[in-house]
Amino acid sequence: MTGIHSTAIVDAAAELDSSVSVGPYTIIGPHVRIGAGTTVGAHCVIEGHTTIGRDNRIFQFNSLGAIPQDKKYAGEPCELRIGDRNTIREFCTFNIGSPGGGGVTRVGDDNWIMAYVHLAHDVAVGSHTIFANNSQLAGHVEVGDWVILGGFTVVHQFVRIGAHGMTAMCALLFADQPPFVMSQGQPAGARSMNFEGLRRRGFSAERIAAVKAMHRALYREGLTLEQAQAQIGALAGRFPQAQPDVDLMLGFLAGVTPQRGILR
Repeated sequence: MTGIHSTAIVDAAAELDSSVSVGPYTIIGPHVRIGAGTTVGAHCVIEGHTTIGRDNRIFQFNSLGAIPQDKKYAGEPCELRIGDRNTIREFCTFNIGSPGGGGVTRVGDDNWIMAYVHLAHDVAVGSHTIFANNSQLAGHVEVGDWVILGGFTVVHQFVRIGAHGMTAMCALLFADQPPFVMSQGQPAGARSMNFEGLRRRGFSAERIAAVKAMHRALYREGLTLEQAQAQIGALAGRFPQAQPDVDLMLGFLAGVTPQRGILR
């Protein structure tokens, strides 16, 4: 395979498409599969049961597929699955899953992941996200599509971040962040909704008005979570175009636990 540098060590059992390129001094283990068009930079280690899709750009000095930082892990064949067209910048660490969390760490498609990002075991990242430098995700964190994490964002284990959300630099999340919410602080609190991001993604004025009404129900009217859910559920009658957005919010809120709660 002419795309593999002579100093790279690629196990004979690894499955790499003939179009994959591998930089100097990179090590690729026997259970790794890499799809067409993906480039792997110098000095990377890709190990474990790791599957990487098509047309990804993996820069130098990354560690992908190492065992989880979990004392309970005992060598089980857990996985890391990375989709297509992701950019993974320098010094990122993505661990495989653990038996206690389903066994798989997942990254979707078209994500822009900057330097020094850590994805712990059983993290699930959607598609079209942007993670700025030094974003750190603990085990079992879930991140929806189109989320933007500011630099040095830290997310506690089992926390969920809903689609289209955004965090400010140095945000520290201990609770679930509902869809569309922008958060800031240590600990993070909800500050607004990501209206500018929604406009850039083509949300209509009616859909944005519905998101504003969701924000009022969750954060401005003194309602309990159950009361806010009922009020949000009625919004589709007023804003028919926003039915998918209402469903997204209600589906997320249905998974909120008393132990974690939502950002306030």
